[in-house]
Amino acid sequence: MSLEGRLAAAIRADGPLRLDRFMAEVLWDPRGGYYATRDPLGAAGDFITAPEVSQIFGEVIGLALAQVWLDMDRPAARLVELGPGRGTLMADALRAARNVPGFEDAVSVHLIERSAPLRALQARAVSGAAFHDALEEVPEGPLLLVANEFFDALPVRQLVRAGGLWREKVVGLRDGTLAFGLAAPAPVPELDRRLDDTAEGDLVEWRPAADPVMAEIGRRLRRHGGTALVVDYGDWRSQGDTLQALRAHAPADPLDAPGTADLTAHVDFEALHRAAHAPSASLLTTQGVLLERLGATDRARALAASAPARADALAAAHRRLTHPEEMGTLFKAMAWWGGVDAVPGLARMEERGA
Repeated sequence: MSLEGRLAAAIRADGPLRLDRFMAEVLWDPRGGYYATRDPLGAAGDFITAPEVSQIFGEVIGLALAQVWLDMDRPAARLVELGPGRGTLMADALRAARNVPGFEDAVSVHLIERSAPLRALQARAVSGAAFHDALEEVPEGPLLLVANEFFDALPVRQLVRAGGLWREKVVGLRDGTLAFGLAAPAPVPELDRRLDDTAEGDLVEWRPAADPVMAEIGRRLRRHGGTALVVDYGDWRSQGDTLQALRAHAPADPLDAPGTADLTAHVDFEALHRAAHAPSASLLTTQGVLLERLGATDRARALAASAPARADALAAAHRRLTHPEEMGTLFKAMAWWGGVDAVPGLARMEERGA
């Protein structure tokens, strides 16, 4: 039976599925889940991420993490990536950071990945890395963590305000076909704070699976120091329906042929910050601004000077990563840290009294 058939059978037996459960099944079902069964990246896949656009992205982030390591007086640290894709970002970061004396010998590399197809690609790209299903499995120690397009793929709940209550978005059946619906109004104490900034009928998104990840990051930063940099699409606070499906680099119906398209939703950075309880945090900024502050333009020029035949391609990749009309504004960046004064490229939240 297909994944769609199994989902329909579950709905007939137990009633409509909450959206986050539907997403979890579609993305991670071992027999037909999107991430569990394929490499989704690249021209032959369904989407492309910033590290796949250009080596510049991973290189400047690698050097920024190495600078944090220097500012911490060169400890034995855990270099961690959440959801490493093909391993491209980590491979580029390590190649750049090798120019910092002592860094490569001082850090151990840890990749948090559940997908067997992607783990195989990552193992080829980053030799010697340790693989884990969750951050909790990484040995204790100073943390240098990056997460690019990780949180957007975690299952999300969608709730519509109904007075002082909320109606949960669910996936049920209509004439035997998967269809969206709304559950009866009910209290959701975790969203009481959103009653102050929403009106009747407003939809908000809530990603419960992100909270324990950020809580663990914050605990490690408080205990051992280091930094965690998150780059993803979204904004400071969730408002509105941002669920999307991508198949072959084009938008698709999220309910059509489950398991064959990527499902994501925008990241609520305020919610990540509230869950982290980290010693310090940066202001939210755009990917374009972050990369420019980290020297992306200088790196692009240096690469073009060493390989003139690639100059046009490098300029196009740089534009795609940084320009406001491409990835530069849609994607945001925020960092949390402990034991250091700042993170390169990002202003402290406290500087503006936020």
